[in-house]
Amino acid sequence: MNGFDIFSVFTMLGGLAFFLYGMNIMSGSLEKLTGGKLESALRKMTSNRFKSLLLGAGITIAIQSSSAVTVMLVGLVNSGIMQLGQTVAVCFGADIGTTLTAWILSLSGLEGDNFFIRMLKPESFSPLVALGGVLMIMLSKRSKKKDVGSIMLGFAILMTGMTLMSGAVKPLADSPSFRDVLVMFKNPLLGVLVGAAFTGLIQSSAASIGILQAFSQTGGMTVGMAAPIIMGLNIGTCVTALISSIGVKENAKRVAAIHIMIKLLGVLILLPITLLLEATVAKSFFESTISPVGIAIGHSVFNIAITVILLPFSDKLVALSRKVVKDKGSAEERDNGPELDTNLFKIPAVAVEACREATVTMGKHTEDTITGALEVLRNYNESDAEKVVAGEQLIDHYEDRLGGYLVKISKSAVTSADSRKVSKMMHVIGNLERISDHAVNLVESAQEMRDKGMVFSEEGIRELDVICAAVKENIQTSIRAYIEDDLGLAHTVEPLEEVIDSMIMELKNRHIRRLQSGECTVQLGYVFQDILINLERISDHCSNIAGSIIEIDEQIDIHEYWSSVKESDKNFQELFKGFSDKYYSELEAI
Repeated sequence: MNGFDIFSVFTMLGGLAFFLYGMNIMSGSLEKLTGGKLESALRKMTSNRFKSLLLGAGITIAIQSSSAVTVMLVGLVNSGIMQLGQTVAVCFGADIGTTLTAWILSLSGLEGDNFFIRMLKPESFSPLVALGGVLMIMLSKRSKKKDVGSIMLGFAILMTGMTLMSGAVKPLADSPSFRDVLVMFKNPLLGVLVGAAFTGLIQSSAASIGILQAFSQTGGMTVGMAAPIIMGLNIGTCVTALISSIGVKENAKRVAAIHIMIKLLGVLILLPITLLLEATVAKSFFESTISPVGIAIGHSVFNIAITVILLPFSDKLVALSRKVVKDKGSAEERDNGPELDTNLFKIPAVAVEACREATVTMGKHTEDTITGALEVLRNYNESDAEKVVAGEQLIDHYEDRLGGYLVKISKSAVTSADSRKVSKMMHVIGNLERISDHAVNLVESAQEMRDKGMVFSEEGIRELDVICAAVKENIQTSIRAYIEDDLGLAHTVEPLEEVIDSMIMELKNRHIRRLQSGECTVQLGYVFQDILINLERISDHCSNIAGSIIEIDEQIDIHEYWSSVKESDKNFQELFKGFSDKYYSELEAI
């Protein structure tokens, strides 16, 4: 084939390998660099379609992968963090954002001897970008700078792959056999099928576009041949979303269905229009030779056009997806803990943020459970007692699923900041689970008193009210400190915990005096002691939660820190005095 031989095929395949590897490095490093900000941005979605569209485009440009965004959406919907309706405009935005890659790759088709034009060509600037990236990776100590270096290196490898592919196919420009093959692509349906099949096989629309741009540089490809292939490769990019939807909930499957419907409807609408224009008013345009820039334009026009046409019908797409993917079982499923999707492992930073969201929910459940237990202790009610037990079981589910998920995340490539978040969550979920256990113990004490007809004295009840109020404040403060990531709040937990320990010792002494004076029975004394022990342990776990926040964020040994501040820190002593004055004054009034 006039210079195109088996070695040219090897070079082309090698170029494709470089391209895919470079894209993988670049996308992965971009995802690490952006961290949980992606998931955080998606969670704050509003009903404003335009903002969602821009967000989808922005995130795809940031991580250079519309497939990764779609997989992220599938995972977030499956985990219950996003609603199905919120994803539609993001999908459209992601499709527009992914066209940037084609524009970058079109630089390989620039012609001219001007210095600035030559510098824009990949073979000119890629070595410099690679050198800069390698130097940053080798010399930088900060992980963010290393990630930037990896992005630069990945981009250089990607562009090197593009250059290799372009060079490998150049001999085809003068090949009659190649022209005969291209004639086959005058059949638009064949073009759509080939584009879809090839992209589905390599699971990268960017790579397919790159190969198409490389072939366009032979000068034998027309606009009419390229247009159906571009449409087909847009269909093929849905394969990744389809694979990610296997084994997930119905709503998550609908995300993939919507993505596929957008592409299929786009082709069904735009292909007939393209063929009509080619057959009538624009025949000469469609018969003209297409360049890499022309392919970038065609890719952008297709995705922008289907967005303009279909975005107003987002609600209809959601309704259609519900017909395509039907619900199974009851619409109202009981909360059995977080459904953390394994698809999110592909983007560890997003997986970490999804876990944090679930941990926040677990904290709120724990606060509700312990508050319910304290109320049952004050006024026993069978229905409320059952809610506390059910709450503890739910929190156990959260701890089991989150714990296993976090262990898997910790084994993946997470940033140092995300690693600290994972460590903090591991500490927090364990303490939340133990607090819920003590909530059930309190309910059991209340049940024992109810079953045996035991009642505390008025003085004992008022004492419990005071200590329960202090414990409740510490629970709320420690959980809020984690949810809001507030170090200032975390520092207020230990002073109150010290006051609670002191109060419990005082209450035990008071109870001994009542036993000695015959005002209380031994049996009732055991129950009172059990309640105090559980309240003390709950407060200890609140201290552990706050301590883990301080220890991990400030990178100190918490035990040494507490020992030093309790003796000499003025702020700690002022907080301790404030809590003492608040609660001891109530005790003294009893």
